[in-house]
Amino acid sequence: MSGVSEESPSYDVVTFGEPMVLMLAADDLPLPIAQRFEYGIAGAESNLATGLARLGHRVGYFGRVGADSFGERIRQTLRAEGVDVSRLVDDHERPTGLLIRDSPQGRPITVEYRRAGSAATALAPDNLATELITDTRLLHVTGITAALSESTLAATEEAMTLAKQSGASVCFDPNLRLRLADPDRWRLIIKRLAPYADIVFTGRDEAEIISPGVDPERWFADLGATSVIVKDGGRGSYEYLPGSGQSVHAGVRTVPLVDPIGAGDGFNAGWISAWLDGADGDTEEDAATRLRTGAVVASLVVCVRGDCTGLPTRTLLEQVLAAAPM
Repeated sequence: MSGVSEESPSYDVVTFGEPMVLMLAADDLPLPIAQRFEYGIAGAESNLATGLARLGHRVGYFGRVGADSFGERIRQTLRAEGVDVSRLVDDHERPTGLLIRDSPQGRPITVEYRRAGSAATALAPDNLATELITDTRLLHVTGITAALSESTLAATEEAMTLAKQSGASVCFDPNLRLRLADPDRWRLIIKRLAPYADIVFTGRDEAEIISPGVDPERWFADLGATSVIVKDGGRGSYEYLPGSGQSVHAGVRTVPLVDPIGAGDGFNAGWISAWLDGADGDTEEDAATRLRTGAVVASLVVCVRGDCTGLPTRTLLEQVLAAAPM
């Protein structure tokens, strides 16, 4: 499953997408009455890149941001985390995307985007960071990037093609956002991209949209995935291994819930980290290790406010894994 070539690739993981500046309402106030905001960055792919870099992996991240202060903030933040952003391009015509949200205790979260016409929507096949894509153990992509525009969909498909041709493994998380596309459009996007994926992450809720009435593990396995991971909220997660026909289940690590945003990205980072560390086989033991590591990272993310604030270092993850029965 690992896709490691005879010559060791320069990167463990390469990913790309739309990094956004995050404005998070402070003081547990809902967005309409918030007085102060905390300033950070957001985006499924940048969250994943940050999580893996904190765990000591070699991570490359590329894409497009505006040639503005928000774009510079994103570049500086990811670089400080140890992510290679040398191929993060400044777009002098389009702005950096913006995400504004709250996280009030006891109330539904409100999320607003300012991403239409952003720099990230202009990513196209002819400006992919090919040298990164062909020099990594794993390429991770999401449906979010593919749904931004026709050019980003084409770029995502081309990136997956290049990775497969180079011998890298390809990891795909549909990560549905119904604000970006309707269900019919999402199904077209996923049917187009899923056949390139070796590893698929999906949520139980989004699977009902992708493959209504069909078990998601079977649906993705029939398209070629060698491992399908289904995240099911408080009920835990399970992984289907088509080669052996096994399904391995893991529970959640129960913690006080402060902010649920970023849990899925954290889970993915933990799972991928375990895979990179050698739990990359199709045995029940390896799958259990991957799922447990993902669950622990997700639990650390939801303990604090912010999309990626709680992503752990390697030392913290090992301490919690050693002490956390599940």
